[in-house]
Amino acid sequence: MANILIIGGHGKVALLLAPLLVERGDEVTSIIRNPDHSADIEKTGASPLVSDIESLNTEQLASLFAGHDAIVWSAGAGGGAPERTYAVDRDAAIRSMDAAAIAGVDRYVMVSYFGASTDHGVPEDNSFFAYAEAKAAADERLRTTGLSWTILGPSTLTLDPPTGLIDTTAEESGSVSRADVAAVIAEVLHRDDTIGRSILFNEGSTPIAEAVSPR
Repeated sequence: MANILIIGGHGKVALLLAPLLVERGDEVTSIIRNPDHSADIEKTGASPLVSDIESLNTEQLASLFAGHDAIVWSAGAGGGAPERTYAVDRDAAIRSMDAAAIAGVDRYVMVSYFGASTDHGVPEDNSFFAYAEAKAAADERLRTTGLSWTILGPSTLTLDPPTGLIDTTAEESGSVSRADVAAVIAEVLHRDDTIGRSILFNEGSTPIAEAVSPR
């Protein structure tokens, strides 16, 4: 059993993740911005925590994080203005890493995306550019921390039912269900052999527990 904090708790993946963790005995807290979403969080078995991570400084975040065993970053600005994308997907994410270290929360799982990289190749005039830049910066910063991190890079997300099967060997992005992404997060959280690794994946034919094992 662990005390797990999900940042971005009302996202589609997070809402699928929380009940998986609760079912196996973890105590889950989901951070949300909108108090109207509290009932949705409670239905998952998690405890809602209303807070705006975009506006909190590092010390304030550390206070929120204290007492937890692991953090899952599943938040995002959701597109729109580049300024907010940088503010959430890059700046708030990086502050959360520093806050985790201050609070003594060593385990940190970042939900990124398949193509995240400093050489992502997205043109500056593309609407996806700010997100690509923000995620690349956050992922790179996480790799330099002393946290026990795992970066997950799912491909294009779908609303398909879960299969429990993924492919971590593909070199090109395909698609994967949000339900299977949630299952991957739940799997890696308690596995030391996923620490310090970036795991990219599509839907596939290999059971998740086997697929995330080091090759």
